[in-house]
Amino acid sequence: MTEDNKIRTLSVDIGGSGVKVLLLDSKGNPLSEKVRKETPQPAKPEPVINAIVELAATQAEFDRVSVGFPGVVRDGVTETAVNLHPDWIKLDLAKELSQRLNKPVRVINDADMQGLGAIVGKGVELVITLGTGFGSALFVDGKLVPNLEMGHHQFRKGETYEQQLGRAALEKVGDSKWNRRLEKAIASLQNLFNYNYLYIGGGEATKVKIQLPENVKLIPNITGLLGGIALWRD
Repeated sequence: MTEDNKIRTLSVDIGGSGVKVLLLDSKGNPLSEKVRKETPQPAKPEPVINAIVELAATQAEFDRVSVGFPGVVRDGVTETAVNLHPDWIKLDLAKELSQRLNKPVRVINDADMQGLGAIVGKGVELVITLGTGFGSALFVDGKLVPNLEMGHHQFRKGETYEQQLGRAALEKVGDSKWNRRLEKAIASLQNLFNYNYLYIGGGEATKVKIQLPENVKLIPNITGLLGGIALWRD
């Protein structure tokens, strides 16, 4: 076994409701059970970073860290955090976490990381995540189009995709109406992106009950953590 094959990655998913970690081998196979803590409220940087450090301590030795974050991320710096707290804006999360864990850290948008774990790498592939908010990621022949924050764009009735399909909307209108909205969103996104494939993930993907088109696939929530390996492919 080469040294590269022995590299272990701690994959972290920061969500509006939960923080999750999973230890992966060099091929992206899980080496541990996924562990989770409730996202501290208010979700300011320090308590969330503390939660990650506590979860990391439950895992075996690792060499590097991949983080999926719910907002725009540029060069490890978090630029938006609609479902967390304004204190995240302009925070160098990669640097902060690297100092706390004493390991190299790479940070990417959480939907982007989920996409890296799901895509086949051919044609136009779109990923949406249904959770506290509405995440999105776009790939062309396996290459990421960064910082696509579709959730905050207008969808219908003067509301955004997130306002119509986020967790608060699901709880307010119920499964049936929420699913009808999702059906409209899928049709709208197909017309907008003409994608080869659409992948739907996130914590609320389990509530999807509609008949999906052939080129639309549900992906398990763990896919976001499994995408952590792809962050280190240069």
